[in-house]
Amino acid sequence: MANPDDPKMRHISVAGGTYTILVSGEDTGGRYCLIDMLVPPAAARRRTVTTSRRCLRSWTARSSSLFRGKAQGTSAGSTVNIPANAPHAFKNMSNKPARLLCMCLPSGQEEFFMAVGDPVDSRTAPPPKLSDDERAERMQRARALSAKYRTELLV
Repeated sequence: MANPDDPKMRHISVAGGTYTILVSGEDTGGRYCLIDMLVPPAAARRRTVTTSRRCLRSWTARSSSLFRGKAQGTSAGSTVNIPANAPHAFKNMSNKPARLLCMCLPSGQEEFFMAVGDPVDSRTAPPPKLSDDERAERMQRARALSAKYRTELLV
């Protein structure tokens, strides 16, 4: 049983959002991970490629997804299937925080987020206030670790 509001869960602030690791690769023998993402209004995730993972993402709000260079709108309840090696990005198009349930097969993406993000106390905790230098350091860390976690940052 994974309760995203359990303070014992791993809650990670990444790029202004909060990602809660519901099921890790450690729990599934590396087969998949499941991440509950709380995405702020109008927040966009950088374009990435997860080179060996397929990702399924299901939204609770209106969003825009960029998939292989083509922008597509999604509504609450929509699911986006992102094959391995497919460039993609997303943006919360609503005026309130949106939840995104993200399953990655095989696991490993959750480890990347834990390596580059900042732990927070809960799923709804505000992200830490980072200076420009701290934000630059997080991005530098993400770039340095991306190959290890089979992720390519395109922007």
